[in-house]
Amino acid sequence: MIQEIPLPYDVTFCIQREDLVHPQIQGNKYRKLKYNLAFAKSLSAHNSGSIHKTLLTFGGAYSNHIAATAIAGKLEGFKTVGIIRGEELGENLDKTFSLNPTLAKAQACGMQFEFVSRTTYRDKDSPAYLASLRAKYNDAYILPEGGTNALAIRGCSEILNKQGHTFNYVCCPVGTGGTLSGIIESSIKQQTVLGFPALKGDFLDAEIQKWTHKANWKLIKDYHFGGYARMDKTLIAFINEFTTTHKIQLDPVYTAKMVYGIYDLISKDYFPAKSRILAIHTGGIQGIQGMNLKLLKKGLPTIQLEA
Repeated sequence: MIQEIPLPYDVTFCIQREDLVHPQIQGNKYRKLKYNLAFAKSLSAHNSGSIHKTLLTFGGAYSNHIAATAIAGKLEGFKTVGIIRGEELGENLDKTFSLNPTLAKAQACGMQFEFVSRTTYRDKDSPAYLASLRAKYNDAYILPEGGTNALAIRGCSEILNKQGHTFNYVCCPVGTGGTLSGIIESSIKQQTVLGFPALKGDFLDAEIQKWTHKANWKLIKDYHFGGYARMDKTLIAFINEFTTTHKIQLDPVYTAKMVYGIYDLISKDYFPAKSRILAIHTGGIQGIQGMNLKLLKKGLPTIQLEA
């Protein structure tokens, strides 16, 4: 579903509602898991016992990917394991689940957790550490942090279709770069694909180049609001006004920062007149409740939820 957002400028701006692509697994997380789940099922079918019947992955305490993997596992009959950054979270699970709706939801879906130190977590791509996890969890099917791998790129390449090819610019929020890479791969040469990173730093360029050889893309690095999961009163006010005006809920970590950036770029005439601009809404709405708890602790306004 593509929804036009009326603006008082000589451009057309639309949002592709990937947040509505699945009733329980939102947006790009559904796309990333689609072919990974199919492959994990095929491995399980060719092996006896419980081998490959566990999905294991990594994430922070409010990770959309952790929540999506837990839900997908429950729906598709897999056990799930989450390796969570922050060993302190495992010290009082009742407190952790009461303060963290993301982990509480994953736990309710049957996910088993390992809360590890930040030092251990940095080894999440280490062959030796991954081998130890496979041994411990009966040859689990391992998904990387954020879910980005070749099968995820394949799934995300299905986001952009013939209707999407009618736009001059395609914009996408960026975490690990997998979703953007899939969109770049399915874009046509006349299009420019713009990525809006939610994190500070220049490492994403190299990550994206691992997955695509196309050159019709660019990262817009000015709208991260201080880094991953950081925000201020300006962004909160923007989200709430957008929700009231257009009846579209924006998540604060990814999509809201992109849409804010697009609005700012349009106001500065970044896009030529008559441009057609498509923004991909990648979901992430499940994280708003947890974000609001953090905002309340900081004495900041909270994010309005669409009625």
